[in-house]
Amino acid sequence: MFIQTESTPNPDTLKFLPGQTVLAEGVVDYPNADEAAASPLARRLFAVDGVTGVFLGNDFISVSKDDTPWQHLKPAVLGAIMEHYLSGESVVEDPDAAAALPEGEDFAEEDAATVAMIKEILDERVRPAVAGDGGDIIFRAYRDGVVHLAMRGACAGCPSSTMTLQMGIQNLLRHFIPEVQEVRPVA
Repeated sequence: MFIQTESTPNPDTLKFLPGQTVLAEGVVDYPNADEAAASPLARRLFAVDGVTGVFLGNDFISVSKDDTPWQHLKPAVLGAIMEHYLSGESVVEDPDAAAALPEGEDFAEEDAATVAMIKEILDERVRPAVAGDGGDIIFRAYRDGVVHLAMRGACAGCPSSTMTLQMGIQNLLRHFIPEVQEVRPVA
């Protein structure tokens, strides 16, 4: 098995490409070891000293770290991924959890059409680019012209995520949806 790695805009996160499907549908974010109980792969990765986050996408695994240098951490992460795939275990024990819709959306009923357009633009134009960087973006709310989005995976805590949200996504949404005035990050 040959596992490729790619850097991401976040220097504390690397993207690992195992050359096969990681998740058939959806994405899963494990921001800490306590939340990784449902994923044998994530549990293996969190067992590597220095790993602080695991994000699973369709064909990639984003791994975030503490201040341990990648040159020391990368071989252990590669070993954990290879060990997982050789074990034959599933990536997640409940595949429906990966495809579950995000919770906590907030918007007024009269804004449903605007929210549908926002989600369509995010899904078609933004998510593919963000996934290319090892992350994901989730719609959380729309009120009074303000869109609230959550960044996950490599994008969470990335130094350039604020610029991505405000200059890239905000400008894109404002171009297509004049009602949108601002985009703000949320956890």
